[in-house]
Amino acid sequence: MNATQNASRWQLLYTIKNALLLNEKLYDDACNTPFNNQLALTIVTLAGVSHALGSIFILLINRASIYLLLLALLIDALSIIIGYYVWTLTIWKIGDWIKSNQKFSSLLSPIGFAYAPQILNFLTLIPLLGRPIELVLALWSLLAVIVAVTQALDITTRKAGLICLIAWPLIQITVGFIQVLEQKVVQFTN
Repeated sequence: MNATQNASRWQLLYTIKNALLLNEKLYDDACNTPFNNQLALTIVTLAGVSHALGSIFILLINRASIYLLLLALLIDALSIIIGYYVWTLTIWKIGDWIKSNQKFSSLLSPIGFAYAPQILNFLTLIPLLGRPIELVLALWSLLAVIVAVTQALDITTRKAGLICLIAWPLIQITVGFIQVLEQKVVQFTN
């Protein structure tokens, strides 16, 4: 492993740790570094993979074929990534309406960092605790996005909370719908 890869790994771990701790400085600095967009997409991708792993148990119980299992897992992971872009777009549009001085691309890093709690989504595999864990992680991500939007748009926490709460239920319903759809497809094909 070369020095660049090692530095990238430590930067990823540092970013995840500070994102989980809702460190305002991390979110404030997120807009200023071009490398952060790539780092944010890595965090969102890890969150998508973790979410897919959390869903694998239900698919295995339903005895999904390997091809259907892989397709469902891909769709599940992509739903998180697509949700990230939709949520960022919604926040950007509402933020533009309230205070129009940020570009869409400048919100990608802080909101992507706010997906760090979703990296723990594989814990939803724990029997009987899966749904409560998923809800706690979703609320943790919501709080992180509120901190991120507060810093990125330089607005009050109240305004950031209002902006984020407008799109949050939509994202939760969309991801939940995709999970239910996956289960129905698996049941239908078996």
